[in-house]
Amino acid sequence: MIRDQETLNILLDSLSRFVRERLIPQESVVAETDEIPASLVSEMKELGLFGLSIPEEYGGMGLTMEEEVLATFEVTKASPAFRSLFATNNGIGAQGIVLDGNDEQKQKYLPRLASGEIIGSFCLTEPDSGSDAGALRTTAIRDGDHYVINGTKRYITNGPEAGIYTLMARTAPDVKGPAGVSAIIVERDTPGLSVGKIDKKMGQKGAHTADIIFENCRVPVTNLLAGREGLGFKTAMKVLDKGRINIAAASVGAAERMLEEALKYACERVQFGKPIAEFQLIQAMLADSKAEIYAARSMVLDAARRRDQGLDVGTEASCAKMFASEMCGRVADRAVQIFGGAGYLAEYGIERFYRDVRLFRIYEGTTQIQQLVIARNMIREYTK
Repeated sequence: MIRDQETLNILLDSLSRFVRERLIPQESVVAETDEIPASLVSEMKELGLFGLSIPEEYGGMGLTMEEEVLATFEVTKASPAFRSLFATNNGIGAQGIVLDGNDEQKQKYLPRLASGEIIGSFCLTEPDSGSDAGALRTTAIRDGDHYVINGTKRYITNGPEAGIYTLMARTAPDVKGPAGVSAIIVERDTPGLSVGKIDKKMGQKGAHTADIIFENCRVPVTNLLAGREGLGFKTAMKVLDKGRINIAAASVGAAERMLEEALKYACERVQFGKPIAEFQLIQAMLADSKAEIYAARSMVLDAARRRDQGLDVGTEASCAKMFASEMCGRVADRAVQIFGGAGYLAEYGIERFYRDVRLFRIYEGTTQIQQLVIARNMIREYTK
C-alpha cells in the first residue's frame, strides 16, 4: 500500500542518488577493509534508513511493506553490505518489539533503533540448531524477577555492532519443540553476554556476523516479549515472514544492478568486429535475466501488498524469497559469463556480487526450508 506517491517518489529519488553518488563509489573500499566508513553510517542515519519501517510515533518513517520493498529495490543496487547494517533495525532486529512488544518496551527501544543510536540483532540460530529452529538449546530459566540465560547463538548478523538482541531461548526446558521457546530482549552490556570473533565469510564484506555467548546472563523478566512465555517461536515466524519479503526485494535490487552492469559491458565489449550484445546467445542471457527479474519483482510487490492488507503471507513470503534468491543467483552467474574473463577479476566488481548474493539463498530460511514451508501450507490448506 502506497500512502502518498509524491512523498514516496521524493524518498526513492533521494535513495537512488545516495546509492549512485555515495555508496557505489565506496564498494571496493568496504570490500577491502571489511568496514563501512563512519561517514557513510552517519549519512544513513541522517537519511532515516535505520527507521524506515519503525512506526512514526517512535521516530521512524513507518513505511508500509510495499513502500519498504520499493526502497529496498533502490538501496540494494549497491553492495548488500550497506543494507545489512540498517536492515536489522527495520527487520529481524526490531520487528519482534514492533509486533509483540508492550508499550514500555516500544518506548524504551524503538526510538533509539529508528535513529540508529543502537543496532538491533536477532538471535535464533545456534551451533546445533539452524533450520530446525524448534530444537534450539539456549535456556532462559526464571529466577525470581530475572531469567538466567545460558547458550550460544551463531551467524548473528550485526552481532558485533548490536546494542540489543532479540533472543529466542527455551524457558521451558522440559517442553520439546517450539512450544517451550520464548522471545526476550537482551541488552549488549548485560553481564555474562560476550561476542565472539567476527566471522570470515566468502562475501558480503562489511556486513559482520559473529557468535553471541550467554553465560549466566541475568535479564529482567520485564524484557519478555509477547506478554507470556512459549510464544517466542510465533514471534520469530512473524518476524521472518517480513524478513523473507525483504530478502526477496534485496535479491531483485542486486539482480537489477548486475544486469545493468552486464548490459553495459555487452554493449561496449567488441568481438569479431561488433559489440557482443549483438550476438544472440548473449541476448538470450540478457533476456532471461530481465524476464526473471520482472517475475520476482512482481512476486515481491504482490506479497508486500497482501501483508499490508493484513493477510497471512507465510506462503507468499516463502515463494517470493525462494524464487527471487534463486533468480538472483542465476543472474549473477550469467553476468559473470557475459563479462567472460573480466568477470573473474576483482576490478570489475561482478565477481564480488557473485559471492555476495550467494547468501540470499541461505539466510532467513534456506531455499529447501522455503520449499517445505510452501508445501506444508498447501497441504494444510487442502486438508482443512
